[in-house]
Amino acid sequence: MDDNKVKALRRTRRKRRVRKRVYGTGLRPRLTVSRSLKHIYVQIIDDDAGVTICSASTRHRSLRDGVKNGGNKAAAKAVGVALAERAVDKGVKSVRFDRNGYRFHGRVKMLAEAAREAGLEF
Repeated sequence: MDDNKVKALRRTRRKRRVRKRVYGTGLRPRLTVSRSLKHIYVQIIDDDAGVTICSASTRHRSLRDGVKNGGNKAAAKAVGVALAERAVDKGVKSVRFDRNGYRFHGRVKMLAEAAREAGLEF
């Protein structure tokens, strides 16, 4: 196996391990993060009902113009703030954080801190 396949396999294992324990309910939905080299995406999901309550990403119209590069910490911070504002508008105050197998470092950490500062609890 080459290094990229090994990396992907390890992340998939971490993701499964985390998802065994992190489950979103109506009272406390799951905030999940997905990232690529160019963009970062987040959703708040109610796993009981199987619905996405709200989402934000660097590809969304409202953030696309204000963010120069979608793959850096500044973009992650903007997405975290936007998601928290949308969640509070929908009545969501507390969430469970699903880092989706990514390390809690860099863009993922910046997004989480910005969402906490903007009003989400986790």
